[in-house]
Amino acid sequence: MGKQGSPRCARPILQNTNSLFSTKDYHIRSSSDFLRASTDPSIGRRILGGDNYWNSKVVLLHGLKDNSGKFTPCKGVYVGKKHTWLRRNVKPIAFMLVLMAFLFLLDSLMDDNVVSIHEERPTVQMYGRLLKLASMVLAEKEFKQDSLNFWNEPYHQASKWKPCADKKYRTTPGKPDKSNGYIMVSANGSLNQQRVAICNAVAVASLLNATLVLPKFLYSNVWMDPSQFGDIYQEDYFLRILKDDIDIVKELPPHLKPLDIEAMGTLIYIVKEAKPDDYITSVLPLLQQNRVVHFLGFSNRLGFDPLLPHLQRLRCKCNFHALKFVLKIQKVGSLLIKRIKKYYAAPRQLDKQLLGDFAPGISPKQHNVARGPSRYLALHLRFEEDMVAYSLCDFGAGDYEKKELEAYREVHFPLLMERLKNSKPVSPVELRKLGRCPLTPEEAALVLAALGFKPETYIYLAGSHIYGGSSRMQPFTSLYPNLVTKETLLTSTALDFIACATSDVFAMTDSGSQLSSLVSGFRTYYGDGHAPTLRPNKKRLAAILSENRTIGWNTFEDRVRKVIEEGQRVQLRGSGRSIYRQPRCPECMCRS
Repeated sequence: MGKQGSPRCARPILQNTNSLFSTKDYHIRSSSDFLRASTDPSIGRRILGGDNYWNSKVVLLHGLKDNSGKFTPCKGVYVGKKHTWLRRNVKPIAFMLVLMAFLFLLDSLMDDNVVSIHEERPTVQMYGRLLKLASMVLAEKEFKQDSLNFWNEPYHQASKWKPCADKKYRTTPGKPDKSNGYIMVSANGSLNQQRVAICNAVAVASLLNATLVLPKFLYSNVWMDPSQFGDIYQEDYFLRILKDDIDIVKELPPHLKPLDIEAMGTLIYIVKEAKPDDYITSVLPLLQQNRVVHFLGFSNRLGFDPLLPHLQRLRCKCNFHALKFVLKIQKVGSLLIKRIKKYYAAPRQLDKQLLGDFAPGISPKQHNVARGPSRYLALHLRFEEDMVAYSLCDFGAGDYEKKELEAYREVHFPLLMERLKNSKPVSPVELRKLGRCPLTPEEAALVLAALGFKPETYIYLAGSHIYGGSSRMQPFTSLYPNLVTKETLLTSTALDFIACATSDVFAMTDSGSQLSSLVSGFRTYYGDGHAPTLRPNKKRLAAILSENRTIGWNTFEDRVRKVIEEGQRVQLRGSGRSIYRQPRCPECMCRS
């Protein structure tokens, strides 16, 4: 407290202004943060600097100096001769402060207008006529008995294939008596690309008679996820399942840690889809000489054919058996499913594999009367800005969209832009005919309508932010309003993989996606013929949709159904095809 009669000093608004900029305010969320977010609804909605932002501005006014350069006990107040000057100029100062505040307010309002103009785009419709037809047909079917068969696998042969990649065969070679050295892997990309890299590394370690060091995950500015292997998968379980196949250690032995791997020339960037011979001739000599090699990247650095059967089987064993989510993720994944489905029957093998002991059990009988949805469709809608921009397609939003995507390509795809300057580009119309354009939300909704899914169908939307936001999603939600995402149910960190793999029906709009590839493979492997996946043929769909101005709804429906049904046929894995996406082959599954 100051002396009696002295001006009262204002209470300091912030005790420590530096705390606004401390590293702990900017930390990247760990798996523990993600789990806290699942139970604390306020987490994830806090804006950095929300209340403190304005306080920080006030703090800048504290600590003004007088002529002597000294701070007074009450900061921000002049003393001595300046008191007279202050009284004489109080009105001009007040006017200037008010003017500055007005300009600041005006600037902020202008910024808000810019944001709202950018976000509130007009709804984009490319197929208005078909949307109206779909809406009328779905309204007629809403109260009719559900005769839809796309909730089930159409071919009984699917149930004859059973998981058996973990089965032991007498012809399978065991671990070598002596290791040739250690293989380190730094996996890049998303969770799904890293998963593929892990299983490729397991196969290569077996091929080279090497010991695998538990893979590391590279940080990506795109995915911004700092998680490592142990944050996602159960380490000890992984080691135990593969212990009879290869040696795996959690880190290099002490005598090898000091080695400068890059200087030794054993930091390796190997070509995509490399063959076993590439590893034998190029990598094995380095491994034997230096006792350690380090691969960067690696998600698609091992081709699928030709490869010895026991190595293919090891890949499957790794992907479908050895990689099990940590208990915390299983728990949150289970909570995610419970929030989508209000009623559920006995857990399937697919649920148990992904959720472990947290797989939802049978709902109590009292829930049967007034229950919520008992099944849902998961849709991986690949219509993110990078996907849309890279495709070079036209999506019907006019010059604004063209300029915006062009600017995005200039920043994010400079090599693509350089290539376009030196070659004749394919027209957007031709690209669409060739099936190279991502399906829009509007097109996806029309496909689901043609397949007979009713408006009340619960749909889980997987993937990143949809380009165009509500302007693009409005045609979809006008037909299917019961749309949920991981953000509305839990947090942005909850795994799409779990929600898609355990869904009653999984629909994809782009079969080239790594998430769609792994999810569809998991459903084939553990689905027991009761986990249908809807795969589009974009080229054929484009031909059908090109007739949108004249085609009748019944014809549209018949042709779309035929396209999807053909994609559901039970087929063996073809040569060169991904064993993670198509595990129906002797190396992974057994025909009963």
